[in-house]
Amino acid sequence: MSEHYFSPVSATDDARLPLQVELDGSTRDLVTSKAVFSARGLDKATAVLLHRLDVLPAVPTGGRLLDLGCGWGPIALTAALRHPDAEVWAVDVSERARDITRENAARLGVTVHVAAPEEVPDGLAFEAIWSNPPIRIGKQALHELLEHWCARLAPQGTASLVVGKNLGADPLATWLDSRLPGREVRKLASAKGFRILGVGPETASNPSA
Repeated sequence: MSEHYFSPVSATDDARLPLQVELDGSTRDLVTSKAVFSARGLDKATAVLLHRLDVLPAVPTGGRLLDLGCGWGPIALTAALRHPDAEVWAVDVSERARDITRENAARLGVTVHVAAPEEVPDGLAFEAIWSNPPIRIGKQALHELLEHWCARLAPQGTASLVVGKNLGADPLATWLDSRLPGREVRKLASAKGFRILGVGPETASNPSA
């Protein structure tokens, strides 16, 4: 019926729109477009995550970091600005979102590996996932998505997910804890109706096979 930000291909006007936004402490002149998630700027959930990077586990030097559901790229771009030594990946099902993220990375002069989910090489493991996951794709699809990508974490890797309380942050934390028995799942922070959920590294007593 109508298009969603998680539609792979968009039929709406692809014209670029100017976007001025603060990322990593400075005002950045970027671009966006219709049919991309939060096209007018930082959505509230992403803003909460980016304002509380202090509570997220440290990204190891030279580590690989994934922005899952990148949209126009605010999380991946911030990661690349803050961690220029890291290998930053931005993944989204939307072709338009990927194109815009590439364009914004070029504008900022940072390196971001932008890919559709199926384009991420098999066996590639991540030391960190930072994500405002696409809650509105539905509970089952969301669970499948998170289970798939959390399985791509390195043994010492961590995931930090921002989710609205009214959109099921607490039940999602409980579910993640039940599906990831070798990792601690906890609430890292709460602000403005959102929680940042943290998936910890594998515990010594529950290493992966």
